[in-house]
Amino acid sequence: MAHADTDTDTCAASGSDAVPRRTPAGTGGAPTAPDLLDHVGSWGERPTPLGCFRLLPVRIDRDLAVLSRWMNDPAVAEYWQLAGPQGVTAAHLRAQLDGDGRSVPCLGLLNGRPMSYWEIYRADLDPLARHYPARPHDTGVHLLIGSPADRARGVGSVLLRAVADSILDARPACSRVVAEPDLRNTPSVAAFLTAGFRFAAEIDLPGKRAALLIRDRSLRAVL
Repeated sequence: MAHADTDTDTCAASGSDAVPRRTPAGTGGAPTAPDLLDHVGSWGERPTPLGCFRLLPVRIDRDLAVLSRWMNDPAVAEYWQLAGPQGVTAAHLRAQLDGDGRSVPCLGLLNGRPMSYWEIYRADLDPLARHYPARPHDTGVHLLIGSPADRARGVGSVLLRAVADSILDARPACSRVVAEPDLRNTPSVAAFLTAGFRFAAEIDLPGKRAALLIRDRSLRAVL
């Protein structure tokens, strides 16, 4: 895998990967048509204070081993509940990859290095929409940072701001980016708030009481 330039001024304006193509079910390719998230894989690199960051849609054959390792970290497993053999993580990924494109699992690459896992999803088409007043094209974010060394120094908030900005740039129909971390996961909640999300409500979801956090397009210029 080629490494991105670490100079934030030289991040590519667009990704090197082509727009995802249709792949047979179960092969671990990118989501298929209809595209519901404006081709996440083509959003390209974004400069951050930490370097160039991009989202790369997951391929099971390439990415399963590292993602399963991250899911078996006790700090991650407490909230994601996907610890166990690789098949557990594979089933979670296939449910998205073989679906209708409403959720896109991605690796997060910082200066070319895979260091985080993201799910970009249509919150207005998700069961989450039954728990808050969703708007058309609300876009949700799930995040885990793989290495303990990357879970400090404000890394999460920097990347969350970058991803929220990428969503708002790439999806003009989307007026809000939303998230619903477990209320017990105080470092995660704090990272979203630092990244410009606002606390909207506490909501009860299957398996957790969550903080509903929202990043508004209308407030972007002042954040």
